Amino acid sequence: MIPFLAGAATVVAFAPAGVYPVALVTFALLAQRWSEASPRRCFMTGFWFGLGFFAAGVSWVYVSMSEFGGMPPPLAAFATAFFCAFLALFPATAGWLQARIPAPMTVRICLLIPAAWTVFEWLRGVIFTGFPWIAAGYAAVGWPMQGYAPLGGVYLLTFLTLLLAGLVLLLFHNARSMAAILSFVAILVVGEALRHVEWSAPEGAPFDAALLQGNVPQEMKFRPERYAKILETYARLAGESNAKLIILPETAVPTWLDQVDPSYVAGLAAVARRNGGDLLLGVAYREPPRSYYNSVVSLGVSPPQVYHKHHLVPFGEFVPPGFAWVMSMVDIPMSNFSRGTSAPALQVAGQRVAVNVCYEDAFGDEIAARLPEATLLVNMSNVAWFGDSLAPAQHLQMARLRSIETGRMHLAATNTGVTAAIDRDGSLLGRLPQYTEGRLEIRAQGYAGTTPYARLRDWPILALCLGLLVAWVIIGRIKNR
Repeated sequence: MIPFLAGAATVVAFAPAGVYPVALVTFALLAQRWSEASPRRCFMTGFWFGLGFFAAGVSWVYVSMSEFGGMPPPLAAFATAFFCAFLALFPATAGWLQARIPAPMTVRICLLIPAAWTVFEWLRGVIFTGFPWIAAGYAAVGWPMQGYAPLGGVYLLTFLTLLLAGLVLLLFHNARSMAAILSFVAILVVGEALRHVEWSAPEGAPFDAALLQGNVPQEMKFRPERYAKILETYARLAGESNAKLIILPETAVPTWLDQVDPSYVAGLAAVARRNGGDLLLGVAYREPPRSYYNSVVSLGVSPPQVYHKHHLVPFGEFVPPGFAWVMSMVDIPMSNFSRGTSAPALQVAGQRVAVNVCYEDAFGDEIAARLPEATLLVNMSNVAWFGDSLAPAQHLQMARLRSIETGRMHLAATNTGVTAAIDRDGSLLGRLPQYTEGRLEIRAQGYAGTTPYARLRDWPILALCLGLLVAWVIIGRIKNR
């Protein structure tokens, strides 16, 4: 029960609460349990910790399936519990692995446990298209530790968070340990110093951008009787702006592009040309004979361009093989999209814009791959699927880390919130309240340059963690001989 509660409490370290030290305490408690138990016991402890962590952290899965997907509540509860139990296998296996490797306690809690957790957290973000939501490193956003993000991304922050937790545990056992105190302070001081390093430089002049939030309730979004009202809302919000770059949310127009009245599209394009810039429109796109995309199209002074979403959401946007029976129990419009190819940045409003849709910005490695070409990051989402849950705040937290990792401004336009403008250091330049209709007007800036993370991505921290685990396996075998 204690590991389960500790795992659930860890969620307080993430947005919206964002109390990072909580993670250090809960992970220290986990390290204490793992440092003195058998591999089998460590597996079970990790499983219960992970179950509490994911049950609290991704509880919004239930909301999306039952409230908006139409799945019967008991079945949605079972599906959510099963999903959380599957995710809990990753920390469970990390606990089992580190326990199989012989090592002194200090090495175990400060190196092996952080390495094992990080490796399996990375695997969670890769296997079955990946689910990297609430990776431990995201809790560091807004704290001195975020300074390391441009060096190694979210997984470096994960490793260092578990390392700090190990040092907390050492200090709990010996409060006068100078090595632990100095190491703890040094990691924080270096992180704070790195926060003030400018990894990118302005490119071009600042420009005006407008992020539109139509606040269309998810249960009303695809109803035919609301279609005209939705189009009128976005046409009005766009028409009232003089911004050079206007950004609408994901599937702002809730139908296929070829079914939209051409005069409506022409009207949006005319607004963009009037402002001497471009408009990015989220809309479903189809190509014969059977290609269907969740897309972004550009309208305005630049040549027409299109981005097809590349990283799709399982069950929400495509049906994994063998799971068609699941989709028969839910009602999710447009849930069988095709996967787009990785596309170059869109040349709009005098910028090279790396567009990503919905939870694509949860994959830092994929966002970093679009640098150094891109000068600006833009995310277009519809997180209304998750209601008034933790998901929108967690999504914003991940977007903030993408800015820090890449040294780029990040503009996020959403249907019901959180619509926000994020500077390259992760700070919020502005945001709209959730569940309000509005337009966020901001002064944007493109940036050039490449952070170490954008060049090397996740491989250095993954190699470090695997190297630590392999090295201590070898050391253990030599000692046994």
